[in-house]
Amino acid sequence: MTTNTLPSQQSKTETSAFSWGAAFTIFTGFIMLTALYVALVWAPEAVNLASPVERYAQRIFYFHVPAAWVGFLAFIFSALFSVIYLIKRQQKWDALALSSVEVGLAFFTMVMLSGPIWAKPTWNVWWTWDPRLTISTICWLLYIGYIMLRGAIDNPEREARFAAVFAIISSLSIPLNWMAIRWWRTIHPAVLSPGNNSGGEGGFGMSPDIRNALIFCTVAFTIFYINLMYHRVKLEMIKHRVESLKQDVLYQ
Repeated sequence: MTTNTLPSQQSKTETSAFSWGAAFTIFTGFIMLTALYVALVWAPEAVNLASPVERYAQRIFYFHVPAAWVGFLAFIFSALFSVIYLIKRQQKWDALALSSVEVGLAFFTMVMLSGPIWAKPTWNVWWTWDPRLTISTICWLLYIGYIMLRGAIDNPEREARFAAVFAIISSLSIPLNWMAIRWWRTIHPAVLSPGNNSGGEGGFGMSPDIRNALIFCTVAFTIFYINLMYHRVKLEMIKHRVESLKQDVLYQ
């Protein structure tokens, strides 16, 4: 009797989980559309920028900064999950670490693409080997290397172990990246707590409305990260379940 009811209970659980996941995805979509409106319509122009082109390009700030925040957050969480994996050696922590790197890398790629679009009208160049930009490039390449490392190792346990160590080491680039524009005079503006770099090119004053718009967009991007993590981890767990079933069929 118990055996007959288990599939029904499992089906109800999966249906409920799917409903919550779908509802959260719809909510995330609404929040991101609202963030788009806030960034492009509601937020005021930065009045101290010289030309209209600079003021239009400045609106990339509402996506560039939140994407950088989420990328940093994702890489830090990946290092944390990797530490837990090395301690407990449970596959779920490796799945979380991998998922966080992949999602974080997508956001950080957005940073690397949106930065030059903002830079061109502000600095009059698409790219310069500024300390912040150089460290960002190294950070981006490190996490691309993380994905390549995982694809180059056949043994799953060795792959997870090596990747965990690599993720922990790579995470050291995050605080260095954050502090680069505060330790050194660079061309990259530091709008938040500028420190030694208050004179960076393209900097502007943060009015209350600009600050509120930035906070809203940052929260929206963070919710988007959580949503993507939910779906990516779910996909990774299904992948491992399929691999386990395949091994059982081949070697039983």
